[in-house]
Amino acid sequence: MDDELNEDGLAEDGGGFDADDWSRLKPFVGAVATLDDVQARRAVFALAETDDPRPIKMDLPQPVIWWEEDGEQAAVAVQAETHLGPEGEEMEILGLILPDGEGAVALMEDVDLVDDTDPTWRDLVTRAIDPSAAHED
Repeated sequence: MDDELNEDGLAEDGGGFDADDWSRLKPFVGAVATLDDVQARRAVFALAETDDPRPIKMDLPQPVIWWEEDGEQAAVAVQAETHLGPEGEEMEILGLILPDGEGAVALMEDVDLVDDTDPTWRDLVTRAIDPSAAHED
């Protein structure tokens, strides 16, 4: 099988993860992301027109359960920033990678930080990768 090579000469793997290899995801830490970082796939998001953007100091990558409108979803946080919105409210924002490799953006208040032994997180990852593997309750 011929995998495409990235600029480092490494085979691209599609960017997704499973419950046992999530820790290889590369976090974006120590700086606020720019549009160039997003376009180069170093970061998940870059916000414009906010005040006082700062990186949040936390261990990344970090497994999370994301509570979104379609229910709970397993993800791994790879980026964390705090921004002040137009009304001066602080927003803690995470850049997430989903098991299929897609990126998503979530507010910190919409996720539960878990570890990779959490049975719900592991089950959500498994179901995202292979829906036929869902456990019957």
